[in-house]
Amino acid sequence: MVALIMLLVLPVLAQSQDSSFGNWLLYIGNKKLNEKWNIHNEVQYRNYNALGDLEQLLLRTGLGYTFNEGKNNVLLGYGYILSENYVGNTNQKVTVNEHRIFQQFTDAQSIGNVKINHRYRFEQRFIERDFKMRFRYFLALNIPLGKENSKYYMSVYNELFLNTQTSIFDRNRLYGGIGYNINNNIRLEAGYMNQFFETTSRDQFNIVTFINF
Repeated sequence: MVALIMLLVLPVLAQSQDSSFGNWLLYIGNKKLNEKWNIHNEVQYRNYNALGDLEQLLLRTGLGYTFNEGKNNVLLGYGYILSENYVGNTNQKVTVNEHRIFQQFTDAQSIGNVKINHRYRFEQRFIERDFKMRFRYFLALNIPLGKENSKYYMSVYNELFLNTQTSIFDRNRLYGGIGYNINNNIRLEAGYMNQFFETTSRDQFNIVTFINF
């Protein structure tokens, strides 16, 4: 199903190089070392358009500790972000390298069969010769679709980004998508995301693979 959506949508997105409708391909993995400790790993390939117009390559990893019967996790992580930013309204790009250290706390809850996840993340960002800090709050819902034990689900989330310096508001991401549980360890997801900045906004089509191993 996810692959079918991808095949139907990407040709439309690729029709115009001037389109503001971007595409993100994401892999999010989690390796359990034991009942308490885990390693997070993540790769995001972000495009301005359908494919081939790189916006960002994001690599992220971290060491986490789970407690409270698996409901909570604290994690210390590192990220490397390679950005290809357009210069004004031209076709020229400038390459920006960022190294990022972050700390996060997640809280898993449920109401009936609906799973709720809160994530609080604090980032220290080393962007070339600049240094910035940012707070992020992520709220996600995972809603099963169909009959009991259905492999399909709806995913909805909102994430707010706040800088520690002016301007305080950085961006907001609102997402809705459909997912499929291949098995207990692997799931695929495809959906639409609106990213709202202080004065502009962008729309994106995201394809996500989640793997626990």
